[in-house]
Amino acid sequence: MTAGAALDVALAYHRACTSGDFEQAMRYVADDVVCLAPSGRHEGAEAFRAFMGPFAAGLTRAELLAAFGDEETALVMYDSDTTLVRGAPGAECVRVREGRIVEMRIVFDRVPFEAARRAAAAGAPR
Repeated sequence: MTAGAALDVALAYHRACTSGDFEQAMRYVADDVVCLAPSGRHEGAEAFRAFMGPFAAGLTRAELLAAFGDEETALVMYDSDTTLVRGAPGAECVRVREGRIVEMRIVFDRVPFEAARRAAAAGAPR
């Protein structure tokens, strides 16, 4: 792991989010954050909360795979299990300004989540 201010913030956010303390994680997110995800663009802290909150609430396991960063940018890659999907890898590339995340680009595979939601709606076992 490579050290830097952005990496410190990204890891603090990740630890809080994956330990069940999403409110603490939100302390690392700027009010004007822009989140770019497979589902689209989420602007502002409340839109970010609405997008990430359900994921954080459904986490049952998270394993940090790699983390790199410098003073402004960091990349965190992890594997996770959620109440919907087991083995859901993801990566977050963040830009940090004044100790808060101002931009997050998230990469993950939406297909297993969508299939699990469809199956749950239809009453089928996961």
